[in-house]
Amino acid sequence: MGVSEILAQIDREIAQLQQARALLGGKAAAALKKAAAAPAAKKPVKKKRNLTPEGRKRIAEAVKRRWAEQKKAAPAK
Repeated sequence: MGVSEILAQIDREIAQLQQARALLGGKAAAALKKAAAAPAAKKPVKKKRNLTPEGRKRIAEAVKRRWAEQKKAAPAK
């Protein structure tokens, strides 16, 4: 096997690899675009929920009542 035959074989292999890359690259790029666009479209943006001062006060009072009931129910040591 001469040098020219080896170079010809390498050139054929390079051509085959370039064709395969072109085919896969086109499909992969399209798949990546679809994958990148799909999750963004599916996930809705969550709004931040804010409590009013009245709501915080009601929650604080409810927690205090709960703790008071637990203290009453707890056995004395």
